[in-house]
Amino acid sequence: MFLNGTAMSGQKDHNAHHGSTFLGPTRTAGNYRFFAVRDEFPGLLPVSTRGRMIEGELYDIPEAVLRDSLLPAEPRELELGEIELADGSTVNAMLLVPSRLEAGDKVVDIAELGGFRNYQAFLAANERLDETLGR
Repeated sequence: MFLNGTAMSGQKDHNAHHGSTFLGPTRTAGNYRFFAVRDEFPGLLPVSTRGRMIEGELYDIPEAVLRDSLLPAEPRELELGEIELADGSTVNAMLLVPSRLEAGDKVVDIAELGGFRNYQAFLAANERLDETLGR
């Protein structure tokens, strides 16, 4: 399974798939947009144009762990689907379901940053800048 957000190593929900095996870092094929939802979690969306490769991690997750731990911890705006990786293989991943977003939800296209960790670093850098500027 491809993980690209808060369940990746070092993130707050990493323990949601305890018992899985880390297979390594990887990237999607170049046909996805990537969104930060309320600055809480990312959402991957397949697109036919203007797609980008998105960084993440690949795990072998036992079915029981997926069913009992990981999926119940996922935000309601995401659902289990399949994606294509840069090497052409197909794996499971959580996909954004735009119709499940609430009116007024902050949704930011972060595809150009390439991954959720890059977005988190961007937010942290801007927070430090605000402190430096006294805002």
